[in-house]
Amino acid sequence: MLRKGSELQKGDREVLLDLDYGGEAQTTDNYGSLRNGSFIPSRCLSATAADEDKDADDSIHIQFNGRNKQPVPQLGNYFRDGRTKIDFVLVWEIRSRRKRRGKGKVASEEGEAVAPNENSSSERRKAQQAEWREKFVHNLETTGLLMEKEETANEKKTIHFLKLSAPWDVLVYYAEKLCVRAPLQAQPNLDLNTSDQVLKRLCIPNMMMESVPNRPLDYYTCAFRKSKMNRFLGCDDRNSYFTTTQRHRVVYEILSTTLYGKRKRAEVGVDRLVNEGVFTAAFPLHEGPFELPRYEICPDKLNQRYILYHYWARWCKWYKYQPLDHIREYFGEKIALYFAWLGFYTTWLLPAAVVGTLVFASGVTSMDTNKPAKDICSSGSTYLMCPLCNTCKAWNMSEICTMAKMGYLFDHPGTVFFSVFMSFWAITFLEYWKRKMATLSHHWDCMDFHEEEERPRPEFAAMAPTMEQNPVTGVKEPYFPEKTRLSRMFTGSMVIIMMLCVVMIFLVTVVMCRGIISVMMYHTGSPVLRTEAGTIANISSSIVNLGLILLMGRVYTALAEQLTKWEMHRTQTQYDNAFIFKVFIFQFVNFYSSPFYVAFFKGRFVGYPTNYGTLFGMRNEDCGPGGCLIELAEQLFIIMVGKQLINNIQEFVIPKVKAWRQKKTMSKVLRGKASHESQRWEEDYQLVECEGLFEEYLEMVLQFGFITIFVAAFPLAPLFALLNNWVEIRLDAHKFVCEYRRPVAERAQNIGVWFNILEALSHLSVIANAFLIAFTSDFLPRLLYQYKFKNHLNGYVNFTLAYAPPNYTDYPLCRYKAYRDDNGKYSLFYWELLAVRLGFIIAFEHVVFFVLRAIDWIVPDVPESLELKIKRERYLAKQALTENQEALLVSRGRGAEVPLAAASDRSFGNMN
Repeated sequence: MLRKGSELQKGDREVLLDLDYGGEAQTTDNYGSLRNGSFIPSRCLSATAADEDKDADDSIHIQFNGRNKQPVPQLGNYFRDGRTKIDFVLVWEIRSRRKRRGKGKVASEEGEAVAPNENSSSERRKAQQAEWREKFVHNLETTGLLMEKEETANEKKTIHFLKLSAPWDVLVYYAEKLCVRAPLQAQPNLDLNTSDQVLKRLCIPNMMMESVPNRPLDYYTCAFRKSKMNRFLGCDDRNSYFTTTQRHRVVYEILSTTLYGKRKRAEVGVDRLVNEGVFTAAFPLHEGPFELPRYEICPDKLNQRYILYHYWARWCKWYKYQPLDHIREYFGEKIALYFAWLGFYTTWLLPAAVVGTLVFASGVTSMDTNKPAKDICSSGSTYLMCPLCNTCKAWNMSEICTMAKMGYLFDHPGTVFFSVFMSFWAITFLEYWKRKMATLSHHWDCMDFHEEEERPRPEFAAMAPTMEQNPVTGVKEPYFPEKTRLSRMFTGSMVIIMMLCVVMIFLVTVVMCRGIISVMMYHTGSPVLRTEAGTIANISSSIVNLGLILLMGRVYTALAEQLTKWEMHRTQTQYDNAFIFKVFIFQFVNFYSSPFYVAFFKGRFVGYPTNYGTLFGMRNEDCGPGGCLIELAEQLFIIMVGKQLINNIQEFVIPKVKAWRQKKTMSKVLRGKASHESQRWEEDYQLVECEGLFEEYLEMVLQFGFITIFVAAFPLAPLFALLNNWVEIRLDAHKFVCEYRRPVAERAQNIGVWFNILEALSHLSVIANAFLIAFTSDFLPRLLYQYKFKNHLNGYVNFTLAYAPPNYTDYPLCRYKAYRDDNGKYSLFYWELLAVRLGFIIAFEHVVFFVLRAIDWIVPDVPESLELKIKRERYLAKQALTENQEALLVSRGRGAEVPLAAASDRSFGNMN
């Protein structure tokens, strides 16, 4: 049985946190391990361990009979006894060495060479790793984990697999410690969703709906208590009471808090051991293969991995609802929330893509009615334009006829409407996602996760210099001085500013590169290249900029990770938020600096003939023939679509290359063993380690910024985002199910700081689109011209062109685009237009933000039906934790009579 009270706390403290603990103090209550399928207490293990060679590189205190002994037939992930479940696997590799003449080296029992003189750094390193591994496994035994070892070897390498299992008493103790949710009363699964309801009302068949077998049940739950065990459903069945993901979470908690060296050196936890090379991998097992068995099998008997592959991860299921309950049951709440958000976001992109495509189509159909473009095409040599560079020649405005027509596609009245529409779309999307997130959080028992359960990170606990009392729980916890953390965060912010300065230097370099390419195109003498010089320079510089963006992003992500570790954040959520904030600030400037420059700064500081503005001796850039919006659209297309294509190719190719290398390594070890049948742990070891969700979220959030901040210039952005996300969902699903090792299931209440970033981007998009329409688009100048002079645009092109000053003798009477008089001074129309622009920005922002606040007020964050469910669950939890068991039985009898009104707001098995 588990130790209780102060004895338990003291024992755990000595085993896991004591600086000099070496495992000598063994008690008869400790658990041991399974050797070849039989249980051996830890006190016997200690006696056996004392007789073993402590200097061997791999002296783990578990016997192993190799593959000579016939294993017991088993179905699923079990020890050789066929009954003990495998919850986790630790893997390490030992290279064998052949005897060398004259070197005095002999082979050890584990296949590792031991030299008489082990003064080399590599030998000392291997000895240190073996010592850490031995102490870590020994400390795991004291926590009560059961163990069984397997080996796969050839003449060059031995791969060791240490299988871990948590017995019932360990699971019960840690379930209470981790506040695992326990079932009180079953309730029906309601998978009705908004789109399904609408289609049913319209009597339209729903092709997106699909029945998925083995859907997890839904329960009213409360925090697990060992003393109230008999109050929970299913407590009599010890084999299936705790789910697979709950068992994984318990074992990983033990692995993360187990000491293997000195506490002051933060030598704690399996993650650091993997980083140090002591173990090559640590992972829970997948539940069987994802391919369908060759023999017939009942759908209810299919393993969860196959169900996810067949009904979710295959490309032919791109239009089906996602089985979110199954994803949560297999991968945990954190991964399930990501796919729920991605599916919800993709669904909401559909109306945005439709409206954006219609706006773009309206620009195509009305292109021929654009009066200014017609005047430019028919002007001939009427408008002689001033040279675009110091060594260029004058040119006729009619040469840019094609670009003038193309510019209308991205600068017409429909883009103004689309900007307003996307501002409302972004805020409404976030408001309804809050409702969806609250519903899923309650359904998956994570609504109060952060407030009740999150404890200090193992790395923080190991490196914190002092212990202080927690003001909430009253328990002493590791403590790091706040002043020291703030000083470190300030230093980190200085590093971030330096990196942002590097990004700005690269931006200036790209601008100068664009100017040099333009001059080179003008000097070729080709009329085509001279006309399209600006477009060629913009496209080529955008490709160079994309390469620099991707390179700098990789460098800074690694730097931000080290800075965040150095800042010593207490909880994992605080650590993740700090890391995400650092990386996003940098990536925001990294990705959006060039579009911001084109949208709001390019062409603003050109000057006029005889008084041109310069940068490092080069004339400042002016907007191209079609205006700045078409250049902005070109940049957005190259950066946004190019990044998506590169990311998708990387996500498709890199895991397969890594898996191929891993399988190649494993096949060399298994070569010559024709009769060998691969075990689950061997197959999973050949898969790729799961890299988390950070890159996935970052990619989607940056995409969200592209489709909202600059949507006035690129109405097709939502369409490209929608097409990408359809691919992204199935690509990510296939990675997690087929190519990644199974990650440890993590709990999460929401998508974290990413939601705050999305809100900030949605508000920024309103301001950015207001300035984009006011200062970059020709919408307001045309509107003011029509209002002040005529009700049509005859003569508008001539009105927007100014004459060069009289002292400009290179090309007298040449024209340039500006609202200036003959002396270069701003005209009265310029100041009137500036007033209109500022007034438009103020009116646009106030109207949009007022409507947004109204939407926020009208749409509650938590649905009313969900509030009723929460009250019902709290009532049942209160009854379950009281001594009056009769009250709970009465409440269960009445449970069937309680109406479940959550049908309209919940859609757990869908994509939206």
